[in-house]
Amino acid sequence: MATGRVVRTADRTIGSRQLAALLPADVLARPGYRALADAVRTLILDGRVALHVRLPAERELAEAVGASRATVTGAYDLLRESGYVRSRRGSGTWTELPDGHRPVGAHALLGAGGYSADGEPGVDLAIAAMGAPQGCLADAFAWAAPRLPRLARDPGYHPFGLPDLRSAVADRFTRRGLPTRPEQILVTAGAQQAFSLVVGLLCGPGDRVVTENPTYANALDALRHARLRTGSIAVSDAGWDMEIAESTLRQTVPRLAYVIPDFHNPTGVLMPPEQRLRLLAATRATGTWLVVDETIADIALDVPAPAPLASLAPRGGADHVITIGSLSKTHWGGLRVGWIRATAKMITELTAVRVSADMTGSVLDQLVALPLLDGLDRELPARLAQLRIQREALVQALRRHTPEWSWQVPPGGLSLWVDLGEPVSSALAERAAAAGVHIGRGARFGVDPGTFEHRLRIPYTLPADRLDEGIHRLATAFHDGIPLPSSVDRPYWVA
Repeated sequence: MATGRVVRTADRTIGSRQLAALLPADVLARPGYRALADAVRTLILDGRVALHVRLPAERELAEAVGASRATVTGAYDLLRESGYVRSRRGSGTWTELPDGHRPVGAHALLGAGGYSADGEPGVDLAIAAMGAPQGCLADAFAWAAPRLPRLARDPGYHPFGLPDLRSAVADRFTRRGLPTRPEQILVTAGAQQAFSLVVGLLCGPGDRVVTENPTYANALDALRHARLRTGSIAVSDAGWDMEIAESTLRQTVPRLAYVIPDFHNPTGVLMPPEQRLRLLAATRATGTWLVVDETIADIALDVPAPAPLASLAPRGGADHVITIGSLSKTHWGGLRVGWIRATAKMITELTAVRVSADMTGSVLDQLVALPLLDGLDRELPARLAQLRIQREALVQALRRHTPEWSWQVPPGGLSLWVDLGEPVSSALAERAAAAGVHIGRGARFGVDPGTFEHRLRIPYTLPADRLDEGIHRLATAFHDGIPLPSSVDRPYWVA
């Protein structure tokens, strides 16, 4: 059975059975050389097979997948031609990336950044984040400028974060119903660094972790790169099946569980209070660290913003809960300010890990974050109103251009989890790229390879006219069947 782990063995070799276990079922059922090459290439791009790892010998892989040796030879030849493997006589075949190719996940952060095949400007539907609020960021920098000279008198190293910002984050948790002291806060360079620090401290190679499925793609990357064994709890349009979640936790006893209970990414569903209580109890009973990602918790469009999950625990019952968040979704991803909320002891241990990586965060970014955090409750309503308008614009565009697709309008968050009705997500993402549209294919959010091929994540973070243009191009690619780029000429960009 396929697993979500990245293969990165001590001797940099992946066995034939290991590789076969990662291949999609349809490839194993009918192993043609092109399909095999595409599947291995996707595993490399998704980070499930690490770079500079030796692949199995052709005869061994042929036996493991039930194919002829000629099929595997043809697949390896295609991978060599496209730059995804290199071979050297006597040393085998090794994975790599083509010259100039971006690493896993990087293309999503760089945006569509280009043009369609006919020269039209691109539309980026991959990044679920908005630009900075008009005027807000400039005002924050103006506020910070006269205060920076005082801070510049010291060396500038604040590994825990600026004291004033730690206090501000703690105060916000307290106002939201979770009493917090400044010593329970570590300021980080965004929520992704926060999560990576937690994983680095609490987990070792081979440890078992549990995530929702689907879940945030970059969190999955962090778990794979840490060489962890990933189990999953299914999240559907109806939400979480808590009985299965509790059973999974009891049976696997994972070291860590990662959840996004507030407007879940990518489905947008909101975990009800009774399920939060059950999750708290289940993770406490199994001794599992519960990491709660609150990055989107403030993007509440149709319901009140939820209280922190840890606030529902009885007194002393949330010491195993670690909460992470950032200003990336409420304000701007270019402002690298996030945080971790945990016990004071845990914060000290996490800071020791942080120092070994980057010493400290940007003082200027943290100083700018202070007035932004202070004014969040005043500025956020206008931001949410804009998102409601854009969400409706996306819904209308989908109804107009792709009425055969289906979706649920989430009560918050930044995107729709769209059902295409057929498993063509990755192929459509390829076609869309040729039309200048970058989109998050469903498989990017799945724990196991080849899953969610009938889904696309489509954010409503662009202006209405750009959303309509992007959906129009997607619909054209879906209905008219823009020819797929060849496996040699074009890689699968990873969203």
